[in-house]
Amino acid sequence: MHQYHFCLGDSLDKIFPGRPPKDRENPFRAGCFAGERTAFQIAYTIDYHDSHMLEEDIQFEIKTPPGMEVKVFRAALVPSAYPCSGLSDDDYLTKEPGMFPDVLVPLPASTVRAVPGQWRALWVQICIDRDMRPGNYAVTVSVSVKDGEILWKREAEIMVHSGKLPVQRLIHTEWLHADCLADYYRVPVFSEQHWQILKKFVTLAAESGINMILTPLFTPPMDTAVGGERTTVQLVDAELTEEGWKFGFSRLGRWISMCRECGIVWLEMAPLFTQWGAAAAPKIMALKEGRQQQVFGWDTDAAGEEYRFFLMEFLPRLKAYLQKKDVLEHTWFHVSDEPGMKDLDSYRSAVQCMHSGLGDCRFLDALSDFEFYRLGLVEHPVVASDHLEPFLEAEIPDLWTYYCCVQGVDVSNRFFAMPSERNRILGIQLYLYRMQGFLQWGYNFYNTRFSLQHIDPFAVTDSGESFPSGDAFLVYPGPDGHPFSSIRLEVLRDAMEDLRALEALEQYTSRDSVEALIRETAGMDITFKRYPKEHDFLLRLRGRVNREISLNAERTAAGYCSHVTVPQGSPR
Repeated sequence: MHQYHFCLGDSLDKIFPGRPPKDRENPFRAGCFAGERTAFQIAYTIDYHDSHMLEEDIQFEIKTPPGMEVKVFRAALVPSAYPCSGLSDDDYLTKEPGMFPDVLVPLPASTVRAVPGQWRALWVQICIDRDMRPGNYAVTVSVSVKDGEILWKREAEIMVHSGKLPVQRLIHTEWLHADCLADYYRVPVFSEQHWQILKKFVTLAAESGINMILTPLFTPPMDTAVGGERTTVQLVDAELTEEGWKFGFSRLGRWISMCRECGIVWLEMAPLFTQWGAAAAPKIMALKEGRQQQVFGWDTDAAGEEYRFFLMEFLPRLKAYLQKKDVLEHTWFHVSDEPGMKDLDSYRSAVQCMHSGLGDCRFLDALSDFEFYRLGLVEHPVVASDHLEPFLEAEIPDLWTYYCCVQGVDVSNRFFAMPSERNRILGIQLYLYRMQGFLQWGYNFYNTRFSLQHIDPFAVTDSGESFPSGDAFLVYPGPDGHPFSSIRLEVLRDAMEDLRALEALEQYTSRDSVEALIRETAGMDITFKRYPKEHDFLLRLRGRVNREISLNAERTAAGYCSHVTVPQGSPR
């Protein structure tokens, strides 16, 4: 018989084909709260044998107690020709092109086939019922061949803690690109097929700690070549009549209803001026002279009378509609994405126009230059994570941050080639610096740079060698409109739960005590550029936080209210 090898890994491991993984503790331990979920990995390989082909599958069996649902995925490999840019540091797993574990493909059956001489992994997700009683539960993992012979057996311990996590306070957006879904699945925009696909992708987003959705009033003018265009996705009908502009909001109404149904809390209106400077208008289609045609776009002077008149007609009616739908208080508006100092005048003009039409609505934009805030042009700046220092020193309230393709040195990010710890540390950083929101531009961007071509994200993960793999999307378009999650999305979700856990503990104790716990566990003051790099830090910290929440919850239920400090011990 062939010689198989198995081991258990945690959710921070990335199992590469040619790297024997580290076998984590036996029994493997993880902790969570009722209604939450946790995950571990099963890594497996078989020795190469040149005498015959491998023809038999191996069968996995995972036994859980009542109240726990198991979902198993293949941590499948995808290629990266561009894992990192020249702007990088030493905290990468590799900088070489190759195959990376990322996409989580649902495993319909409990069988897999090992690849001789290569490691593969299964991602095992344990979902805990909301009414599960606190306690320590055993999960048994076994592997056998078709004749029933057990090849390997291990046990994992799942600690369900007392207490619960609060609703996520942080506003978290990863830009949903509605056009990319229509393009990939080849369905008409806003057809019933498209709506069903959108709903599936938005549902996964909401389940993953993404609670704000980019809303395409008109086709978002992002990552589009000057003079080029993306597939039209426009939720608002427009018509130019002799009396002026008329607008229809039925599709926007359906979008709002879909988001509510999926669990989305916030709406983020796509910019009404072009990216990188607010010089032009987005592509806007309207009924004019009896036919549907493009009325604004790259050739539009954004400061010109015609477009300003359009906005002054449109924005008050949009505001009134959002008020009618009872979502205005949960709506944010963009002016133009990532303006630079050379765009100061055009951006200022656009801001004045937006405020004239919308009054006291909330505005945010991604930028890096403090001067925009100093001049009062951006109420809520979304600052690149490697340019935060002047904003933090100025103690700007309700600050947002973002990262993208160029944040590859020192700060957190989610590239394929980065260790998962570098992805997950974000939750701790957002807590420590009291961030109101986090933004990233690529939930499902399936185009090359400037949207010159569509791509297959299973084959091209770097937007045509434009962005480091992992920057442009977190989810993959699975069959029949079903999204596939990724290791990076699951780890980012863990980061959001880390943040919620810290906030839960703060409710029982104090902000100072939580920060002290973080500092003690880390052995340093954590910043956006300085944080522990060791594999188990986040797991140790989360374990201590879980236990403190649990003990305080139990004491509160028993009528006590004094603070409890738990000793270090089990990492869960």
